[in-house]
Amino acid sequence: MGLFGLSEILLSAEQQFKKPDQPPKMGGLFPQRNEWKPSLMSMGRGTLLGFFIGLIPGTSSVVPALMSYSLEKKLAKDPARFGKGAVEGVAGPETANNSFCGGALIPLFLLGIPSSATMAVLLGAFILHGLTPGPTMFVQNADFVWAVIASMFIGNALLLFLNLPMAKMWAKVANIPFKLLFPIIISVSIVGTYSISNSLWEVGGFLAFGIIGYLFKKADIPVAPIALVFILGGLMEESLLQSLNLFNGNLLTIFTRPISGTLMVLSIIAITFSLIAGIKQKKEHFIDVEA
Repeated sequence: MGLFGLSEILLSAEQQFKKPDQPPKMGGLFPQRNEWKPSLMSMGRGTLLGFFIGLIPGTSSVVPALMSYSLEKKLAKDPARFGKGAVEGVAGPETANNSFCGGALIPLFLLGIPSSATMAVLLGAFILHGLTPGPTMFVQNADFVWAVIASMFIGNALLLFLNLPMAKMWAKVANIPFKLLFPIIISVSIVGTYSISNSLWEVGGFLAFGIIGYLFKKADIPVAPIALVFILGGLMEESLLQSLNLFNGNLLTIFTRPISGTLMVLSIIAITFSLIAGIKQKKEHFIDVEA
């Protein structure tokens, strides 16, 4: 909330402590002809990415959305368009966010393992009503399982109704003066942060990371990696300790196992290509500045 929410509010506060400009009139709600191809490709990649991330316990919909945005930005011919209305930067992350929910239901129903905090709450609701998630659930409570699957289709139909015909109404929020929105958003965020554990320490962390996120954005440093580490760092540490315990403290054994070794090699390759692309992009930027 601090890194992404408060930092964005602080950036907007620099320029919008005045009556906002009249937002442009909304035209067609469907992509234009030249936007269909990149949108469909982004949605395809986002669907696959969100679905497979949903199978991993301990993640959330934020992870595939951020990964999809990063992927689309790296694959784009002109990454500078991102952050300025690039359709791929919206289609990919939103599709990954939606497909994550479907993928997260699979380990919940089949194994009783929640993939996210939302699925953990859903698991608690199942147990509260006497349901035991697992393979037998499809036999003993088949009607309930298919009702949940049907609800996903109904939910998507409702989203179409809320997003397309009512989009112009949601856009009118932009007409509210920022000087009124600013204190309301800050107040609601502070109350929500405090309600997590009824601790002012959480509120202090929210404000501190909001300032950090603001400074990072001013310096053009991405904050998404910090959020990923915050979400996955504890799980990675716990899994590493378990692996070291199984391998008698020999970390190199991870590279000798077929599955873990393949994943580690793929991770190293991805990091290497990412570093090379980043260095190349900085060199091109430096050359352009000199020119």
